[in-house]
Amino acid sequence: MTSSPITLDTTGRHLYAQADQLRAQGPAVRVTMPSNLTAWSVTRGDIARTLLVDPRVSKDARKSWPGYRPFAIPWLAAWVDVVSMFTSDGADHKRLKDLVGRAFTARRIEAMRPAVEAIVTSLLDAMEALEPDQPVNLRAVFSYPVPTRVICDLFGVPDEQRPEMLRVIDAVLDTSASDETAAQIRDDMFAAMRTLIATKRATPGDDMTSILLATHEAHGDRLSEDELVSTLILMIGAGSETAVSLINHAVVELLAHPDQLAAAIADPTRWDDVTEETLRKHPPIMHLPLRYATADIDLGEGVTIRQGDLILIGFGAHGRDPKTNPQPDHFDIDRDDRQHLAFGHGIHFCLGAPLARLEARVALPALFARFPRLRLATDEDGLLPQPSFIGNDYRELPVVLTTAQAGNTGAAA
Repeated sequence: MTSSPITLDTTGRHLYAQADQLRAQGPAVRVTMPSNLTAWSVTRGDIARTLLVDPRVSKDARKSWPGYRPFAIPWLAAWVDVVSMFTSDGADHKRLKDLVGRAFTARRIEAMRPAVEAIVTSLLDAMEALEPDQPVNLRAVFSYPVPTRVICDLFGVPDEQRPEMLRVIDAVLDTSASDETAAQIRDDMFAAMRTLIATKRATPGDDMTSILLATHEAHGDRLSEDELVSTLILMIGAGSETAVSLINHAVVELLAHPDQLAAAIADPTRWDDVTEETLRKHPPIMHLPLRYATADIDLGEGVTIRQGDLILIGFGAHGRDPKTNPQPDHFDIDRDDRQHLAFGHGIHFCLGAPLARLEARVALPALFARFPRLRLATDEDGLLPQPSFIGNDYRELPVVLTTAQAGNTGAAA
């Protein structure tokens, strides 16, 4: 255990290395986050999994963070100050989760497959019209629009509101932003959600925002105005970010491991293994703010988290812990007993996990079928990460979309 807190890297360049460093220091290590907040970082897989179901650990800052002042720390707004199932415990969590959970049942997610396939096909068609053999940002033309279109369609975000909505959702992940910039992002984020609500109040439709709004107006005790806004921030944000990272990292790994790409193409059931191994090695979320100790928690090795202390769980560090998965830096779709917490654990397990998996399961084989000679347009070491200790993605993914030559279509559809 170090005598002074370790400063978390906010650039995204050292996510994995710093998680390894913290894991080696102890079962929990004090770290400094932006705005000089200090928390206990938990990067050991077994400890993280245990604390995520420990009744002495809360998600509700309003009840469990001594001295908490809502909106006092701008960059925490989307993670702490919102009032949704993400930041609630017990009965409040169940009430808020039940309101949106019906839209994410296995049956409803599978029913969305044709819509996801249509979006993927339209994007691939547009990509085929681009100038051949020229570098293109795959993140911009494919991996980003797939999940963002799906989630914006699901919540009925009008086309003209989508650029601003997605801009602020993306910006929330930037943990390198100044307090002034973070405050503006926070204000813009809430404004975007209120604009969407006003639109749906005037012209409701067959979408989740309209359904939640109707619930709020008919049963305000079940869903307050603040909870409605916060739930939209949570669902649109989570639904538009996770699968982007998943698709991007899967593409990079498959291009680096052509034998594993060939195995997935030869046996389509292996795309599930591609998805899970990518989630393990390159978790879309590394650290997720915040949790709070409601009692002293003795972790051993001289480490005790005191009541009221902040806890930062390293969700992504779990799958990269060598005690959880041997040789964690090795990408292997044949890995036995693979474990990860990419979508959480316990009552706060991500509702949208089946949707993210579906999006990757549709997008990846379709991409490589249409562009079997796809290749990176830069060295892998030259790919720049998101400036974040929360999210884990590339800023851009430059590739060359070479199509199959005549008479050599390979796996092209």
